[in-house]
Amino acid sequence: MLVQVGFRGVQKWVRVPTNDDCYDYRRFIEEVSAKFNLPNGADVELQDSLGVDVDDDIFDELLRSATVSFKAFIKNSADREVSEASFCSDEGASFSVESTMSSSSIESVSSTRSSASTVIIESTKAQKRQLVEEPPDSKVAKDLVYVALLQKPGGEEVIKEYNKTNGLSDHSRRKLVNILVADMIESHGRIPPVNVRITYALGIVTLFPNLKDKASPTGYEHYYDPQSGQGYLAYRLKTVQRNTASDSKKRFKSVHQGGPKTLRETSSSEQLSGNECNEAMSMMKHTTDQVAVKEKMKATFKHRQQLLRDPDQSALILDHFPRFLDTPGLIDQDFTMLFGENVSGKFIAKWPTFYKPRIITICKGLRPGLHLDDLLSAQEASNDYGWDSDLAAILLLLHLLPPTAKGKMHGKISAANAADHVVKFMKVGTSMVTYLQGVASTQPFLLCVGEKKSKIQKYYIILDQKALPCVAQTVVAAFDELFKAHFVFAVAYDEALFNFYTFIQTTVYGIDVATAKESPRVKEIRVRIDNI
Repeated sequence: MLVQVGFRGVQKWVRVPTNDDCYDYRRFIEEVSAKFNLPNGADVELQDSLGVDVDDDIFDELLRSATVSFKAFIKNSADREVSEASFCSDEGASFSVESTMSSSSIESVSSTRSSASTVIIESTKAQKRQLVEEPPDSKVAKDLVYVALLQKPGGEEVIKEYNKTNGLSDHSRRKLVNILVADMIESHGRIPPVNVRITYALGIVTLFPNLKDKASPTGYEHYYDPQSGQGYLAYRLKTVQRNTASDSKKRFKSVHQGGPKTLRETSSSEQLSGNECNEAMSMMKHTTDQVAVKEKMKATFKHRQQLLRDPDQSALILDHFPRFLDTPGLIDQDFTMLFGENVSGKFIAKWPTFYKPRIITICKGLRPGLHLDDLLSAQEASNDYGWDSDLAAILLLLHLLPPTAKGKMHGKISAANAADHVVKFMKVGTSMVTYLQGVASTQPFLLCVGEKKSKIQKYYIILDQKALPCVAQTVVAAFDELFKAHFVFAVAYDEALFNFYTFIQTTVYGIDVATAKESPRVKEIRVRIDNI
């Protein structure tokens, strides 16, 4: 088989060697190196035509499933990486946008407002043509975005808002994206090259450094992520492309990585197996000694993880280990064995003092609404009808990360309805058996039992129509257990709460930061919180 390979703008046909009827990735790399006369020992990497990395384990399958072409790079070379020094130079800056521009750039922008604007416009067009062929440069990217904003209606308002507030509202962020996508399409057509999209994304966070996501590898993935093809710029492009958007989305849908269902390596010691494990499980079914139960649960942890990955056994996990139903603390114990004490304690340590006040501050700037106003009112004074301030603050996050519509057949639900997927209230004295019989949800949620919402006496996690008691005496600690239950029982997030829980997972707990699929909105809210 012959495939087309590009290297530094040069295209050549390269033969793909085989080994035992499989296409050989390593020998193909050698063929590419020889064809382009690359230095001996060069660490060559491949990307497909969409800019997605091609690794050894999927090379054979990829060649057999589609007609592909490749781009070759030498690892860590200028062809592959944006200059880190030029990118990071603006990090943490707190000065106006115009002060970040070079004097020549400001003169150029000023020229666009005079009769001599033709010279600068032609210069900018020349820069745009170079974007397709050259690696992104942060200064060029910054100037490109700045000029585009000044030339398009509404662009100056975006710059003024950033200079005034060191950030952008949702409305201004949408305006920024719309302006830049229009500029991109005007210069490069309805399907701009990946390098062009990267340059515009880089330009945004270089011109507006407070919009950079410090938890992401480059900081601009929420505007455009070349690995997944997602981000605000990509979403707007798909909207403009209309008919081709749905087909593209079906063909190149990214795979979820990271999250509650991911199989994880643990280093737990003294694990039981075989008959000893079966005896321990049998013993736990007939004893309520909490000390003995917790010790045996530790010793059967790996076996429990194996059962959770077995489709025939995972639904019976509470039958195999019924002590989850009457022994508080087992969820936290298993979660700690998965991730360690440091990760396990992050939510309770960080939420009340760091995240809660910042989320409240951001939500005060949102458009008023009945549910939002009730949650914000709970922060000022207690009432007899609503949740207390701690739970209200957790639910406020749903207004920053609201549910998204999933296809034409599934309508978008409100943040108020999504809150009902997180927590429910049951008045003291209500029959738990009767209540559980009416539960239809298969995803875990928090059940608060009390005389009224503002004074809860007991917390339970409801899973598979069963009530698991929380060891927690506060709603913050109870929600901590609810989140952990997803990982302990390998249960996927409720679809309506995916962004909500992903934010908690990656931003608060720091789990799977590099591998979890995060929407641009999740990354943007993290940036806003970090910059308060």
